[in-house]
Amino acid sequence: MNHLSRAGTGYRLPRHAHIVVYDAREDGDLLTIYDCGAAQKPPSAQFIGHLVHVEAPARTEQTPTGYVVRLREGGRLVEQGDGEWVIRPV
Repeated sequence: MNHLSRAGTGYRLPRHAHIVVYDAREDGDLLTIYDCGAAQKPPSAQFIGHLVHVEAPARTEQTPTGYVVRLREGGRLVEQGDGEWVIRPV
């Protein structure tokens, strides 16, 4: 179900992408990526892992089941290893 574009060692996240992180799994969180929060479209991708850091300009909002990261300028989702993900600036 991964429809994200490859960008070097990671995946390109579009401007205004939303990453919904559900803290409900023992083996990692469920990261669900939407191209835009305003568009009524299915998610672009889902990953199991841990979002350990957000370096790209973004706003984070806590939810009852985890949190939502709303990117301002887009970014790159890069796996650092063993299911740990970082969102870097473009």
